[in-house]
Amino acid sequence: MHIVNTNLLAHINSPKELRKLSKEQLPQVAKELRDFIIDIVATKEGHLGASLGVVELTIALHYVFDTPNDLLIWDVGHQAYGHKILTKRKELFHTNRQLGGISGFPKRSESIYDTFGTGHSSTSISAALGMAIASNINGDVHKQHIAIIGDASIASGMAFEGLNHAGVTNANLLIILNDNMMGIDPSVGALKNYFTNVKAGKKVRKNNIIEALNFNYSGPIDGHNIEAVIAELERLKPIKGPKFLHIITTKGKGLEKAEQDQVKYHAPGKFDKITGELEAKSTKIEPPKFQDVFGKTMVELAKENPKIVGITPAMPTGSSLKLMIDEFPERAFDVGIAEQHAVTLAAGMATQGLMPFCTIYSTFLQRAYDQIIHDVALQNLPVVFCIDRAGIVGEDGATHHGVFDLAYLRCIPNLVLFAPLNEVELRNIMYTAQLGVQFPLAIRYPRGKGFMIDWQQPFSTIEIGKGTCISEGNKIAILTIGTIGNTIIELQNEFLKNAVAHYNMRFVKPLDHKLLHQIFEKFNTIITIEDGTIVGGFGSAILEFASKNKYQNHHIEQLGIPDEFIEHGKVDELFETIYLSKKHLKSRILKLLSSTA
Repeated sequence: MHIVNTNLLAHINSPKELRKLSKEQLPQVAKELRDFIIDIVATKEGHLGASLGVVELTIALHYVFDTPNDLLIWDVGHQAYGHKILTKRKELFHTNRQLGGISGFPKRSESIYDTFGTGHSSTSISAALGMAIASNINGDVHKQHIAIIGDASIASGMAFEGLNHAGVTNANLLIILNDNMMGIDPSVGALKNYFTNVKAGKKVRKNNIIEALNFNYSGPIDGHNIEAVIAELERLKPIKGPKFLHIITTKGKGLEKAEQDQVKYHAPGKFDKITGELEAKSTKIEPPKFQDVFGKTMVELAKENPKIVGITPAMPTGSSLKLMIDEFPERAFDVGIAEQHAVTLAAGMATQGLMPFCTIYSTFLQRAYDQIIHDVALQNLPVVFCIDRAGIVGEDGATHHGVFDLAYLRCIPNLVLFAPLNEVELRNIMYTAQLGVQFPLAIRYPRGKGFMIDWQQPFSTIEIGKGTCISEGNKIAILTIGTIGNTIIELQNEFLKNAVAHYNMRFVKPLDHKLLHQIFEKFNTIITIEDGTIVGGFGSAILEFASKNKYQNHHIEQLGIPDEFIEHGKVDELFETIYLSKKHLKSRILKLLSSTA
């Protein structure tokens, strides 16, 4: 009998209380949990669709398995909101992704139920397999290890590496494929087509890829039928060795608008919790997002240059490459969650005379580091890396802050590294690149809006390795890289006037040595400012220049991201905590000015 009690969730503070309920009560828990997520995310914002899609699965997992003794690993973690609410964080969930609040992703230091930190995709299978092998070694043969991974994430190379290894072990491992045909954007690739055929009942079972890898395959089953999911989990629980359960879900389940527009409602911002309608945006004309400057400029350049191609690993909407995919589908490619492949694909295209623009988020490019070195830079191939989400990105936190790119790229031979001050500089470096650079070029720019309304100006070339003087001064020199230089421009206009000279260096590699010699010969106090890690980044490059050229009597102050992982919060809040806000920069500059008076 279906027992209706609208207060079931209110009495669930941990999986222990959940397991005391009857199976007949669980659909009501699912409804309440879904409503709870919608209610909070509608006003606090966050990742919506993915968590709504796995409500029944989340309840079933904690109902059947003895968590936290049995280990759940949520791949990426976008879908873990229900998990967090059921695991002693319901009362804290309103702080999700806020400064000082709980993380938007699973995090080991936050809860014993978060068995592995996940923020990037496709790590769950390898992590769960490692845990399962450890359990065998430790003699804990009854412990369960469950990886929940999406159909977009399982197509990534790392997931295949994990599957390949797991299939030749006796590890007590269960992989659950949450198949909703979506990542952030729709899933792509031959594997997606394969799973679509499986769902359609076509004759692929006798040649099942998963069974061929030595997994006990079951499914596909309806992931929103909680009784069916529980029954299958209970059936699989005593079976030893690697197992694979294929479930079908709908991203955004339970909110009609989220089901209809799964891309927009992945992380929709604020919305009406009843109707699902998004909060009306301001009609005020504002500067564009940097991603849109990139996307629109790509289309503009591609119309004139047939050699230009665009590549992105599963971020066509987020990077705005979708504009080119729509305009030139034969010359723009979403390769799925496959950053390594994206980079080497670009390298292959470059060998044949094409001009590939590979657009990847800063922290995702970390996953293709060897390919940047071995496949692109070592061969000096003209691949253009358009690195989105550089610097502090906000509520996604430590897994997504793009603060390491300046440091990890500037040590690579042949590679030129550029950070535009504004939208016009981004457009102009893209224009310059497609004229025919003969080296790999990395362009890094931030998440969010730019600074200019009138940004679509006629193109002009940028001289490689050339910085610019924005304002002259006579006491202190400030050297900035990238968009953080706009804060200094504001301060200059407000109060600095002629006391401070401001240089927009633009290139971290090669540095403008001629300009630097002029600066060091004129100023004894120099400040470097960057929104990247202070260890090994732009400021370090300036210190190396000073040391090499024996400028020994100068005071050089480095300002940047401290040597620690920065947690989540609004960008301006985080800049306050790391002393890079406008207020803190003003205070530091004034202090230095007073000491040089």
